[in-house]
Amino acid sequence: REKDDKYKMRMPKLRMVKEYKDKRKSIDDVERNISKFKKSSEEKSRKREKEEKIFRETFMYDKDITVINTATAECTVPSERRVDLPITAGEPLDVIDVTEGRAVICRNSEGRYGYVLVDHLNFR
Repeated sequence: REKDDKYKMRMPKLRMVKEYKDKRKSIDDVERNISKFKKSSEEKSRKREKEEKIFRETFMYDKDITVINTATAECTVPSERRVDLPITAGEPLDVIDVTEGRAVICRNSEGRYGYVLVDHLNFR
């Protein structure tokens, strides 16, 4: 054992300057925040694609999805049917298509689609 201790090399402890340590931490934090942003935007885009797929299947909609107009919901209306879009007062909506009658197809900020009565909308 004495021989092992004799040949063991002691490495000096390297000390980092505090400023450099702080800079390194801030750079790491920025990289983490960017990766979180990328993940959340990827999740949102996947969710929007899923909602669009469900919309196309439910409404048998084969046209391009384009925003015709934007509107604001005047009142809160829960959905009575699966194809109706539940809205809350003051919520901005994208009008996608006009149907025969008093309903229009709208998309909310979450990417969900559904019918909304024109009576409940305030066009800007």
